[in-house]
Amino acid sequence: MSTPLSHATLEQLFLNARTHSHWQPRPVSDELLHQLHELLKQAPTSANCSPARFVFVKSEAAKAKLKPCLAAGNVDKTMAAPVCVIVAHDTRFYEHLPQLFPHADAKSWFEGNQPLIDTTAFRNGTLQGAYLILAARSLGLDCGPMSGFDNAAVDAAFFPDGRVKSNFLINLGYGEADKLFPRSPRFGFDEACQIL
Repeated sequence: MSTPLSHATLEQLFLNARTHSHWQPRPVSDELLHQLHELLKQAPTSANCSPARFVFVKSEAAKAKLKPCLAAGNVDKTMAAPVCVIVAHDTRFYEHLPQLFPHADAKSWFEGNQPLIDTTAFRNGTLQGAYLILAARSLGLDCGPMSGFDNAAVDAAFFPDGRVKSNFLINLGYGEADKLFPRSPRFGFDEACQIL
């Protein structure tokens, strides 16, 4: 674990990786989605709470259900993507802590403390969505993470029992690199960082 990754790997994960909006007509297999989850689930969350839940929207029927929830500017690219992932979180994630964090009574840390439940679920579910992006890139997939949808409509359509709440969406597939905009500027170290 102490050896830095190769420059080529850093290019694939960060330096050359881009947010895609146009997609090649190449399918993403269910097997690849299983591999993706096997990778992302290994990354850390608070007390291994793992609150993220992922819905891989692939079928025409599922896409038809998602389509009316999307902002107008996100419809075409999402319908063209082989997969759209709904990144969501389980609001009762702590019920699984006896299984996921068995060496302490972590469930009791959360029961009855709604502010802690909410912030922990949202923070760690968001982290797991970011891990999904890196795992997807490591498997050769391109990503198009986005907001621009009606969370309440997505929740009603895909999580009607109210337990799981949507956070953001990620289109997955093989992007058309020739249709990318130039990379937008990024902050320099001194604009974003301090060493104290």
